[in-house]
Amino acid sequence: MLSYSSGDSLAHRLDPRTKLAVQIGFVVAAFAHTTPRGLALLTVLALAILAGARLSPLSALYAYRFALPFLAVGPLIEGVTLSGFDPVTARETALASYRVLLILLVSAVYVRSTPVRESRAAIQWTIPGKPGAFLGMGAAFVFRLFPLLVTDLKRAREAMAIRLASERPVHERMALLAVTGVDRALSRADDFSLALRARCFVWNPTLPRLAFARLDTPALGFAAALVVWALV
Repeated sequence: MLSYSSGDSLAHRLDPRTKLAVQIGFVVAAFAHTTPRGLALLTVLALAILAGARLSPLSALYAYRFALPFLAVGPLIEGVTLSGFDPVTARETALASYRVLLILLVSAVYVRSTPVRESRAAIQWTIPGKPGAFLGMGAAFVFRLFPLLVTDLKRAREAMAIRLASERPVHERMALLAVTGVDRALSRADDFSLALRARCFVWNPTLPRLAFARLDTPALGFAAALVVWALV
């Protein structure tokens, strides 16, 4: 599962606010340029961003493997009509799916190179007051809990395989996995709530101090260039 990993890559040395700006700029450019030529250029930029974090594209794709079937099946379903198969509609949906895939790859760089506390500090710096604190707290909770829930589901599937659950009908396996996943999610939520109370959780914790460096200047310029490219 994709999560933060310490390192000294270019992405690790950037301020989290800079990485958020680059990610936002990339998303804006991706939604503005939906042609094959625009997506080809965005692919090159996405690979360059991955290289800046020393993150393999295959590793990032494997981390988002659960979303890949939906992105692949979407164009096929959209192209099916009462009169047959519409390749034009399927092509447009395929381009949209590929755009989402590129955005996921860029987001993988942020997740891999940014500690949870720095993400929360960046969000609360961008959005002041209680709304920013609430959003920062929510982002921190998701980053910490989601990998645990995915691990629980993997363990549940392994346990089902050991007990020969593959011989059961598909709907029974799906129901068993869903019930197990919900039960583990509720249990994780209770444990997480207890841990927060034990650590005297507060709305205004002492977060790491953020400071822009010289290295952030070209990265912020790159984010601005992406926005300008989208507008032009």
